[in-house]
Amino acid sequence: MANYVFGVDIGGTTVKLGLFTTEGELLDKWEITTRTDEGGKYILGDIAASIEEKAREKSVDKADVAGIGMGVPGPVKSDGTVLKCVNLGWGIFNVEEELSKLTGLPVRAGNDANMAALGEMWQGGGKGHKNIVMVTLGTGVGGGIILNGKMLSGVNGAGGEIGHICVDDDETEMCGCGNKGCLEQYTSATGIVRSAKILLNTTDKPSKLRDVQYISAKEIFDAAKGGDKVAATLVENHGKALGKALAQIACVVDPEIFVIGGGVSKAGDILIHTTQKYFAQYAFHACKQTKFALAKLGNDAGIYGGACSILNA
Repeated sequence: MANYVFGVDIGGTTVKLGLFTTEGELLDKWEITTRTDEGGKYILGDIAASIEEKAREKSVDKADVAGIGMGVPGPVKSDGTVLKCVNLGWGIFNVEEELSKLTGLPVRAGNDANMAALGEMWQGGGKGHKNIVMVTLGTGVGGGIILNGKMLSGVNGAGGEIGHICVDDDETEMCGCGNKGCLEQYTSATGIVRSAKILLNTTDKPSKLRDVQYISAKEIFDAAKGGDKVAATLVENHGKALGKALAQIACVVDPEIFVIGGGVSKAGDILIHTTQKYFAQYAFHACKQTKFALAKLGNDAGIYGGACSILNA
């Protein structure tokens, strides 16, 4: 039985790597630069070299490694085929086969958000549950769906792209995906700031936010906690949009728990309580008691998920 496993999380700027025991203990973590020049052709070689170097440093024999699990910022099919990663310069190819050739180890790859969800299920906010939906509220809105301990990737690797559920048919501005009215346009960090600017321009109500030169999601939630009525309205609208969308998701996958992560989740209880309130309002009666929790692993969720994907294979 192998005793070690590597987790990898590829980002547009850095690649995060972790060495774990098969029991889930993180022994070491480190980063390397993501070299996206020349179509990202150096990325997998750099990862392989870094893993080889760490194995030597830690005196880990390759025969004692269960494999490498890797999160990729784009759609990944169940056979390991990447369907273009624009941020990396990658086209369509089988990333599992390529990295396995370079390392001589088994490789499992998946979308980075799905991997993060797997990590949170394993050792984070979803620990103790096998059916979770993770929502990441950052610059955009991402998600990952885990059913019976396995990632739901979908045919095209787009399973869990909850940020692009349409929640407003009347939206005139375009989302980054090319559609209009996506959840991401209202519940991401950039989305709630956009909503704040619109509301401040259409209401005469006093607000501390008028004195802030560069409004952030944190400023909005902090102002709401302090009793600012305009900020409170923004938080209510945010919770309504997110809660309603999650109620629709619950009708399809019926998870045990929603795990909320990403930068916006640092708002804490006010975010969870508001979202949960509207979720209960819109959810199918059998799903109304679904649990909510904050993510716990932060930026390490992806490497945890990568490691877990090998152990769950």
